[in-house]
Parts: sequence; C-alpha cells; structure tokens
Amino acid sequence: MDRIEGVVADEPLHFTREEGLLWTALAPVPVEGGDSLPLLLVLWEGDRPDTVRTSIAVAPGDYAHERLRVAPAMAEPDSAARARIAREVARAREVSRGAQQTARQWSAPFLRPRPTRITSRFGTAREYNGAVTSRHLGTDFAGAVGTPVRATNRGRVALVADFYLAGKVVYLDHGEGLISAYFHLSKALVRTGDTVERGQVIGSVGQSGRVTGPHLHWVMRYGGVTVDPMSVLALLGEPPGP
Repeated sequence: MDRIEGVVADEPLHFTREEGLLWTALAPVPVEGGDSLPLLLVLWEGDRPDTVRTSIAVAPGDYAHERLRVAPAMAEPDSAARARIAREVARAREVSRGAQQTARQWSAPFLRPRPTRITSRFGTAREYNGAVTSRHLGTDFAGAVGTPVRATNRGRVALVADFYLAGKVVYLDHGEGLISAYFHLSKALVRTGDTVERGQVIGSVGQSGRVTGPHLHWVMRYGGVTVDPMSVLALLGEPPGP
C-alpha cells in the first residue's frame, strides 16, 4: 500500500507510515456524537484506490453539570453581541480549516500550558440561571492575573484577537489539523505569524471576556472538532514516569 487517505467527522485524516505496514492517524470524536463514529478510508496502490467504509465504537462521555448564577446580560447576550459572536466564531473556524493545510510543526510531546490545578474539566454542561445553554469545551487552569501561559507545543500563531466571550485569545496552528487556543488572557506576548516553541510563554492569565474570575481556558481542536485537551496529552504528551 502506497498511501492512505481518510475522513472522520467531515475532517481529513493525516496518516503516517510506521514500521513497515503500520499506518497511524489522529481522529477527532465530537462530544455530541453517538455511540459510533463513521470512517471513510481510501487505500492506494499506485493509482488504484480501494474505498472502505466502516465505523468505530465510541464510549459515552461522563461529564459533570455546573449551575451558575450570573447577570442576565451574561446569560443571554443582546442582538449586537450575538452578531459579534457569530463573526468571531467564523474567524476561529477559518483558523481550524487552515490547520488542515499546514504541515506538522511539532516533534516533541505536548505539555500542559500551566502547572496549576484544573478548576473545570472538558465537557461540563453549563446551566446559567436555571437553563442549560452551553457545554464547557475546554480545560480551565487556576492562575492569578499576570501569571504565565505557555505554548503546549511548537506551532505558528494563527490568530491573536479580543473576542466577546473568550476575551483576549491566542490560537496556535500545530499542523495536520491540530489547533490549540488560550482564552481570557490579560496580555498576549506573540503576534499573528510568529513561530513559537514548546513551552514558550505566549501570554498571561487574565479575566477578559465573559468570565467570573481569572483563569486560563485551554482549548484543543482537530480541524473544526473541539476535543478534550487532556486526551491530546494522553495520546501525545509526556509518558508517565516510573
């Protein structure tokens, strides 16, 4: 077999050949998906493709539930804010699409952007003033305003912006579909187009955007699919010690 192409959750897969006949690729699992994940593979021998359609069994997620009391304006943005949010979501999606066209930027394991305790985990359902309106699609780390935020791995700065919900943000394109994002910063220390190294300080913890206190909200995406950042560390991070 000369090469493999594939699609999962409408996102292309990037296969790497290892040890002869072994091919590997990362695949995103949408948090709101069902109990199986459709998979399309195209196996190439020279110029002859062989198409395979199958599915991967998916275990249900075990996510927490949070109840928050906030000002009505925070729970339900007005029409102008909703229009701004839509524009900002479109900008972030453009970054995600671009990552599928970028060659892999990293070789070392991924690391946590902060060494502090986790204050809110991925997947938690958020109930604002008695109504479930969102799911927490990131991992929150404790931190005082001004404390450092580090790049999870080598990548290109794809976006630095000030968003309505996420506040000051930095998006890193790690290539082969992988994006990391850092929300609610007090300061960004990089500019769009910069190349940053693993562990480099790229900003400072803050409380910008729609938050109730200072912390880092860390996001990982594969193309347009937001995934649990800790699952990325489990697959691509430092191996556990003895």
